[in-house]
Amino acid sequence: MNASKILAAAALSLLAAAGAQAETYDGVHTVNSSVSRAEVAPQAAAAARAGNEYGEGASAGAQAFNSTADRATIQAEAVAKAHDPYASLDRRAFYRDEVPQAYKKPSVSFTRQAAR
Repeated sequence: MNASKILAAAALSLLAAAGAQAETYDGVHTVNSSVSRAEVAPQAAAAARAGNEYGEGASAGAQAFNSTADRATIQAEAVAKAHDPYASLDRRAFYRDEVPQAYKKPSVSFTRQAAR
């Protein structure tokens, strides 16, 4: 048992010694460029306008969208949704995910009760 502890300690110290090697610091490197700022500026502007060349839709350009809905119908739905006071209620915003009774839509029944 004593030999296994010594062997484990030796292996651990070997791993620590191998991981302790650090790289050297060379300081701040100087830039040796043969191009002036005036020559680089137009290239930078062109690269900024080009967008992300590696994006999926970057080379596809503008995508056409063909809607089958009528503009007046969509506008009427948007106005109705904007005037609905209960439209923005989310049950997750309330305690125990339950909308309080005061915020629920009133249930209206149009059936008549039989006379007694």
